[in-house]
Amino acid sequence: MQVNFYATLRPIVGGKTVQLPWSEGTTLRALLETLCDDHPALRPELLDDQGQLHGYVHVFVNGRDGHYLERVLETTLAPTDTVDIFPAVGGG
Repeated sequence: MQVNFYATLRPIVGGKTVQLPWSEGTTLRALLETLCDDHPALRPELLDDQGQLHGYVHVFVNGRDGHYLERVLETTLAPTDTVDIFPAVGGG
């Protein structure tokens, strides 16, 4: 499964894209946990102390924002899904 990272998250994972093995029943939550286990500095960037996705982080599954998916982090992923992770963006 392909996971794309943007902006300040790229240096943490060492590039634009990370390939992860997929297994039956993998959820978005499990994917994020695997990524955070593989890259510990990623955890505070993505998840709060309760393990919930920060409201300002956007995780897209096939172009759909995870915050608006019916099952949110419990959404089951397919092997062909593409996941895009965007950090908080500020500007003015």
